[in-house]
Amino acid sequence: MKQQAKPMFDATTIPGDLCPIATRANPMLPGDWRSMRPVVDRAKCVKCAVCWLHCPVQCVVEKAAWFDFDLATCKGCGICMVECPHGAISMIEEAA
Repeated sequence: MKQQAKPMFDATTIPGDLCPIATRANPMLPGDWRSMRPVVDRAKCVKCAVCWLHCPVQCVVEKAAWFDFDLATCKGCGICMVECPHGAISMIEEAA
């Protein structure tokens, strides 16, 4: 095996404060800065789970006859509304 011309990278030479790692979790949730929130029309929801499949933050919660949303983690992106094949989800403005 051929010897390397340069020595391998030495991680001990990196200063400890170069890129600090978070020491505590941020208490803010996506629902804290949402401007629009999803609402399910229960008469139209057939529980097909398309909203559940497409939700990027997985805030869709299964109920007995429909799907609903965990508004603490919902960021209000509206992907669920766009992807719902039955038009059962609408986005409404968040109350101030």
